[in-house]
Amino acid sequence: MTTMTFVYLIAGLALLVVGAEVLVRGAARLAARFGIPPLIIGLTVVAFGTSAPETAVSVQAAVNGSGDLAIGNVLGSNIANVLLILGVTALIAPLVVSRQLIRLDVPIMIGASLLTFALAWDGQLSRLDGALLFAGVLTYTAFLIVSSRRDKAAEGDEFAAEYGLHEQPKPRAWLIDLSLLIGGLVLLVGGSNLLVEGAVGLARALGLSELVIGLTVVAVGTSLPELATSVMAVLKGERDIAVGNIVGSNIFNLFCVLGLASLVSPLPIPVVANALAFDFPVMIAVAIACLPIFFSGYRINRWEGLLFVAYYAAYTLYLVLSAGDRPFAETFADAMLGYALPLTAMTLLVIGARAWQRQRPA
Repeated sequence: MTTMTFVYLIAGLALLVVGAEVLVRGAARLAARFGIPPLIIGLTVVAFGTSAPETAVSVQAAVNGSGDLAIGNVLGSNIANVLLILGVTALIAPLVVSRQLIRLDVPIMIGASLLTFALAWDGQLSRLDGALLFAGVLTYTAFLIVSSRRDKAAEGDEFAAEYGLHEQPKPRAWLIDLSLLIGGLVLLVGGSNLLVEGAVGLARALGLSELVIGLTVVAVGTSLPELATSVMAVLKGERDIAVGNIVGSNIFNLFCVLGLASLVSPLPIPVVANALAFDFPVMIAVAIACLPIFFSGYRINRWEGLLFVAYYAAYTLYLVLSAGDRPFAETFADAMLGYALPLTAMTLLVIGARAWQRQRPA
């Protein structure tokens, strides 16, 4: 393993984070100059922007023929978003969950996870699969725009304040915004190239598969914008935005990121048996687990956040142990499957049942 491997990884991650922020700001201000309402900008440009690192890395990996890295990046990001990022954020302060999120967005996230799993069941994601997934993000975005018009004033002001959309434009300011847009794209492309090259080098040096590196190092790295957004939202007292940001990002990752990656890949993206047997079910289980936890008092408490983080640590440890064919991996897996997971499932069922009972009319 060379020093340049770590340089590529760190530089790639830094360029992706900065590029995503620059791209969103430039695109949002340009859109505002064309008369697009702030709410629409928030639901499209900003939403796509939070998944820009995942998109850049997965598309680049697919084009380069590193399908495992593309798949691992999306699955790992979705698992990390819920278990790691929501867990850490809930440890800072208990999170508020809106009713719309439980009734609409979380079921859509679960449905998107199941649909992606079904499309990948044959061991690959073809261009037709990619087209179906990308049609999902177009439909979801259109539905959000239509259904959110009644909250136009509040949400529009929020996005406008965040990105300075109501500021009086300076002469030729559009040139600056266009430069930000182009510069953000350049940074994203450059960062994704460096990160993919560094990740492949790291996998080879450690004797790990590209799937494992994608599920861990790359997934956490490309989820940094979501982590920053959620933590800043909590510190500002906007604890409901933190949860919505994660759920929305997971939906975009499946529909948009995997959809685009499958569409641009010269060959169908192969999905290895390990991902189908373990990582896809974990992602689906994590998505389903959100329902009873979110439904219990419409909040995520600190102990639930701690549970999320503990499970993410266990998931990562299992990936590393199993990748190295270490004897302890089987024992660890038996303990998780035989004791920890059933106990947690029973706890979630009890929480969900009690929450449902409280919701029933007397």
